Amino acid sequence: MLSTAKSLPVSKRSAVSRVLTDLTFWVFFAIVAGILVGYYYPATGVQTEFIAKDFVNIIKLFIAPIIFLTIVLGIAGMGDLKKVGRIGVKSLVYFEVVTTFALVIGVTIAYLLKPGAIDKTGLQVQDAAKYTNHASEHFSWMKFFMDNLTLQVLLLAITVGIIVNYMRRRQQVISILQKASKIVFTCLKYVMYLAPIGAFAGIAFTVGKFGLHTLIPLAKLVGAVYLTMVIFVLGILGLIMRANKMRILHFLNYIKEELLVVLGTSSSEAALPSIMQKLEEMGCSKPVVGLVVPTGYSFNLDGTSIYLSMSVIFLAQLYGVQLSLGEILSIIGLLMLTSKGAAGVTGSGFIVLASTLTTIHKIPVEGLAFLLGVDKFMSVARAITNLIGNGVATIVIAKSEKEFIVPEIVTASSA
Repeated sequence: MLSTAKSLPVSKRSAVSRVLTDLTFWVFFAIVAGILVGYYYPATGVQTEFIAKDFVNIIKLFIAPIIFLTIVLGIAGMGDLKKVGRIGVKSLVYFEVVTTFALVIGVTIAYLLKPGAIDKTGLQVQDAAKYTNHASEHFSWMKFFMDNLTLQVLLLAITVGIIVNYMRRRQQVISILQKASKIVFTCLKYVMYLAPIGAFAGIAFTVGKFGLHTLIPLAKLVGAVYLTMVIFVLGILGLIMRANKMRILHFLNYIKEELLVVLGTSSSEAALPSIMQKLEEMGCSKPVVGLVVPTGYSFNLDGTSIYLSMSVIFLAQLYGVQLSLGEILSIIGLLMLTSKGAAGVTGSGFIVLASTLTTIHKIPVEGLAFLLGVDKFMSVARAITNLIGNGVATIVIAKSEKEFIVPEIVTASSA
């Protein structure tokens, strides 16, 4: 009796083989399996938390060396330090403009859809004390820097890159760093084979612990947040990509593997090393990728900006608080600064929200307790939007600096 594989035509066999060996397929399969396990066997799903955490922690081990090596090699290879400074300034200006758009869109759609126009008596209340206790703390750039390892490595790498640029044995140092970079990326390639396991555990834990039923009372808010993220990605980022003669949907398809990893783990950091590699392969130069992506993970939080602005308006609507135009503009201005402090530290988004509400003096800080139950589900939308936003930013900066060269393999595949 012939096996199924042998009975299939060669073309179909190769198609099936490609699917079964495609990491994207297995990550997607793992996410679906994780949802089913978390829903039907919640106790088992909750027990998988350590697997998801361990996977993300392993990926985090690669973040510092990849950022360091990419930036040092980029700056040492570029030679033009004025260009490095220009890329940095241009990136920060771009980040501030786009995140401001994100804040304004979040506020606008929250007012149009009114997700807070519901009865709060039926909502689940969780303990928000550990966040509200920090509400009186003022934003500190020193604390932000000390808590942000990515930013520390970024500044160290820039310094080392400049030093290497002036060394007599510059080429020998670059050669050693290139070999180290190749080893790190090869190790990352093998670790990413564990992505389906990490995605399965992450989604199984989330559904098992928080349950899909928790979405029902605040379904209007969750739906509004996801809709706003989609509008922002396809609308604002789509227009930015089109202005640079590229299509956002093609880019999303190109990074679908990274998007699924973020979807499963709820962490954009889990895809940081991989997205840097993908952007280089896509045509962005090493210096631009090395400077823009790590900086973007600290300052270009489009998804977080949307979430924070919508959450403030949601709570105002929930408590029936009327905000004047001046107060709304003050909220946007405040979040333009404090949203940058929501990077790199778990729960910092809630602390930023708490400090914002404390400054406004009109919306009860205790309202955060209503958001805790569904925050894990909304963190997925935040992380995915942040990832896409940083990818688009890198492409835009690379193109503006004429540091974007489409590889022949990409040109051939898209023809």
